[in-house]
Amino acid sequence: MKPNVETFIGCDAPYEAAKIVLYGAPFDSTTSFRPGARFGPPAMRHESFGIETYSPYQDRDLADCAVFDSGDLELCFGSAERALADVGARAEEILSDGKFPLLIGGEHLVTLGAVRAVFKRYPDLHIIHFDAHADLRDDYLGAHLSHACVIRRCHDLLGDGRIHQFCIRSGDREEFRFAKEHTDMHPFSFDGLEQTVGELKKSGVPVYFTIDLDCLDPAVFPGTGTPEAGGVTFPALLSAIRLVSGLNVVGADVNELAPMLDQSGASTAAACKTLRELILALY
Repeated sequence: MKPNVETFIGCDAPYEAAKIVLYGAPFDSTTSFRPGARFGPPAMRHESFGIETYSPYQDRDLADCAVFDSGDLELCFGSAERALADVGARAEEILSDGKFPLLIGGEHLVTLGAVRAVFKRYPDLHIIHFDAHADLRDDYLGAHLSHACVIRRCHDLLGDGRIHQFCIRSGDREEFRFAKEHTDMHPFSFDGLEQTVGELKKSGVPVYFTIDLDCLDPAVFPGTGTPEAGGVTFPALLSAIRLVSGLNVVGADVNELAPMLDQSGASTAAACKTLRELILALY
């Protein structure tokens, strides 16, 4: 892989030396409300130079980490399946080289491409999912590949009891009914996360960690396609990230920033800081 022209701050190590590899999926063709998440990955790279490489939360610095930014994939906007195949191919390449794939979305559907690749290598995979939305619809207006269906499609792969959802505060009735029978849902907050992490740590299972940034309250993060009142605070999200990082995490993503929906730039800044803290926690 060739280095990207503009990298996320501090993520400019050579590919051969890198432990973590960033790859962007600028895709939002199934967005159900306000589009714009395709512009999230380049915005995060560009605006990352407004934050420091050093984290006072963790007393760690990206300058001390070997992270390679491979840039954004060129994805087909006319076919969700082709886009997912390209995301999965990049994840497989990173995994086959013994490195950690960290995806920057894009809408949440791109997670499915990454999960498919990770699941091939780790068939006992579990998912920890932070989000405002359940994303458990079987279809959205007849489409089975939608950001509203991404966790349901992941369930098709993993089966019952292996998807752990937190902060969920939106979905239709059937999604919540499905969750009661098939997933481990903890609505509204991070209550139960410590217990879940303890159980997964004891078993040592591989975990894919997906963060939809709209888990944050829109007072903190308005720049997203489907904002939902009642979200978590930024410090609570950072604490939760550090907690999850103690698991056997084998892949991760951050998604659903739509930068033009917050002209103040505060949402992009929050997304950048979230990604920095996630990299440092996982490294």
